[in-house]
Amino acid sequence: MSRAKKLNILIPTIFLLFLGAFARHRYLAHEIVQTGTLQDKAMDETSGIAASSVNKDIYYVHNDSGDTSRFFAITPEGKLITTLYYKGDPTERLGVKDCEDIAVGPGPDKNKSYVYVGDIGDNSAVRKYLTVYRVPEQSSWTKGGNINVAATPIHLKYPDGPKDAETLMIDPIQKLIYIVSKRHDTVSVYTSPLNYKAGDTVMLTHRAKLFFKGYKPFKWITAGDVSKDGKQVLLRSYEKVYYWKREANEPMWQTLQRTPAEPEYKQEKQGEAIGFTPDGRGYYTTSEGVYAPIYFYKTP
Repeated sequence: MSRAKKLNILIPTIFLLFLGAFARHRYLAHEIVQTGTLQDKAMDETSGIAASSVNKDIYYVHNDSGDTSRFFAITPEGKLITTLYYKGDPTERLGVKDCEDIAVGPGPDKNKSYVYVGDIGDNSAVRKYLTVYRVPEQSSWTKGGNINVAATPIHLKYPDGPKDAETLMIDPIQKLIYIVSKRHDTVSVYTSPLNYKAGDTVMLTHRAKLFFKGYKPFKWITAGDVSKDGKQVLLRSYEKVYYWKREANEPMWQTLQRTPAEPEYKQEKQGEAIGFTPDGRGYYTTSEGVYAPIYFYKTP
């Protein structure tokens, strides 16, 4: 074998060994920790994750298109505790069309915490309106089994026409619903007040445009979250995580327009979920797929 051919084999081999050692080092340094896997086959297309504000070590996840109007209470290890069903849109066969993200935050009663489920997916950009469902959290949700819960819907319209979105966030400081679009070279940020009545139809307010480097579809924005105190923000794509620290009480859409940090991220099969821990010191990610792994990261 010629020297050139030997080098052509040896150099890629050394490079792969280096990558493997580097990845192992990151695990050993606890920069990336796999806490478990989604342990029930019902959670096969997980598209969002959010921490409970009522029950310790409980997180909410849900599936996207093809599932009914429900979400799941799980542990950080991925054990399914309770399945929560709510009444969706009676005109939809499954009650919902395409739920793409979930969030936990304040609502009409300042003494309660609420789960928000975003039926906001629209791959073909044809929906006349989106729907976000609000459900008051209960401590009884850790009892297990199936529970029926009451959900209050709000219908949202874009001021500049239908588009696909997979990111729903709740700003606890300015009391706003945030939606970030998914596709195109530049994505858009929209808001709507948290104060609404059941069945209201509200026009979203366009706040900002964000550009992220990379190639489509890998750069598309697939999820986001805000820490419980409103001081930290996360967005994610299929290949990266973006992190911002909010300055004072500035509008969050202004925060998002600054250059973000890009913390370590382990590539997932189809990563569409990210959520802070209740104390904001870390966050979890997970992916679509049966028995998908759950990863924990320390906040930058």
